[in-house]
Amino acid sequence: MAISGLGTHSISLFFYVIFATFLHKGAAQTISAQGQNLVTNNVSVVEGETAIISCQVKDNDDSVIQLLNPNRQTIYFRDVRPLKDSRFQLVNFSDNELLVSLSNVSLSDEGRYVCQLYTDPPQEAYADITVLVPPGNPILESREEIVSEGNETEITCTAMGSKPASTIKWMKGDQPLQGEATVEELYDRMFTVTSRLRLTVSKEDDGVAVICIIDHPAVKDFQAQKYLEVQYKPEVQIVVEFPEGLTREGENLELTCKANGKPQPHQINWLKVDDDFPSHAVITGSDLFIENLNKSYNGTYRCVASNLVGEAYDDYILYVYDSRADGAPQKIDHAVIGGIVAVVVFAMLCLLIVLGRYFARHKGTYFTHEAKGADDAADADTAIINAEGGHNNSDDKKEYYI
Repeated sequence: MAISGLGTHSISLFFYVIFATFLHKGAAQTISAQGQNLVTNNVSVVEGETAIISCQVKDNDDSVIQLLNPNRQTIYFRDVRPLKDSRFQLVNFSDNELLVSLSNVSLSDEGRYVCQLYTDPPQEAYADITVLVPPGNPILESREEIVSEGNETEITCTAMGSKPASTIKWMKGDQPLQGEATVEELYDRMFTVTSRLRLTVSKEDDGVAVICIIDHPAVKDFQAQKYLEVQYKPEVQIVVEFPEGLTREGENLELTCKANGKPQPHQINWLKVDDDFPSHAVITGSDLFIENLNKSYNGTYRCVASNLVGEAYDDYILYVYDSRADGAPQKIDHAVIGGIVAVVVFAMLCLLIVLGRYFARHKGTYFTHEAKGADDAADADTAIINAEGGHNNSDDKKEYYI
């Protein structure tokens, strides 16, 4: 009579308690569902997200199905949830499926969940929930902020507090690099990974991005980057501003020294190698001006630029030619040279043709006289004999006119 006064939900729970108690007493006789009707799947879920646990029955004969947590507490008995954890919600229930969601997953939810089917004997299938914990934002640090060309620098990248341990990769621009990783295990199978990258830099590396890429199943495209700042010694080039062509006596010379480096050169000097600098040469900043050139100014002029990294130089060799009136080399007229070459070639061709015709004509006359002995020969042998006779038989063939 007391039972009849209870609500429908209370009656269901009452029978569930009795039925579950009876079934748990026979748990020792439970068999695995491998090869049986009960099927489930393992689940990997990121911490804080939702996991779906599925218990499926291929051929159900009206047997009862329930879901247990890793502590073997009943989460759902058919479509009833005895466990007071509202994060578990029924997604679908039928004779062939029990589908349950677990929201806001935490590390404490990780473990083996049990699907039970109360047949004779009972069947069980296991669903392992693996909770993935993404690492925190990567921490990128360098041993020094500014590096001089040719020196080695070290950059470290740290991925903290992940499960499982992260993998760290390095890129310099489009070029993959290899770092040295260390893994530190924390509590609850959490890991911190630190990778150290050592590289020798050049001036071409200035402004190039070094990228730390975190590879982890819980995150995608997780990276941090740092742009290299490389200092390098100056690059020096001497440019002739005037004159455009040859340097001649009496003319002026103007040179500009262009120097670029990081940091920018703080000093630019002009000097004459192995000689004294012309007394009236004028230096203004990076420019050198010499007026009224003469041959005593010939030599090598050097521009030297320096910064905190080092110094570099460029040389200009000055050779002063005679003035235009004194036979200084003039600009070559290529059209005139081409005309002269054409005339010479034509004359040579004409000479070859005349010589060829001359030799051909005299060669023909020679063979005609040689062959005179064969003109009246009856056969080849007679012709040879007549030819060998030469002019000795010429008297036999003389004709006399009266």
